[in-house]
Amino acid sequence: MADRSRHDDETPELRRLRRRIDALDRRIVELLNERAGLGREVGREKLAVGRRAIRDLEREREVLLRVTMANTGPMPQADLLAIYRRLMAVTRALETRDRARGQGSDRH
Repeated sequence: MADRSRHDDETPELRRLRRRIDALDRRIVELLNERAGLGREVGREKLAVGRRAIRDLEREREVLLRVTMANTGPMPQADLLAIYRRLMAVTRALETRDRARGQGSDRH
């Protein structure tokens, strides 16, 4: 019931803004999954050309530099970089799992 009373005092503008956030969240999830899928493709390509290493520190530095340059705020740079570092770690984990499974292309 506490949730119900909290929403009772929402203004139309607050509801509109929250709907926009919800829609944006769906797009962000879609884009994150698209990025992860591309990362897995990169992993398969690296393996196909004989690159055994999963982690590419130089590439990670390039990505973080581009992200830094693209950030016009209001998100603090350190927070954005933390998100991207985590995203790259998840992508490496997916690549590691794919290699362990013999290049499986499952979604989860």
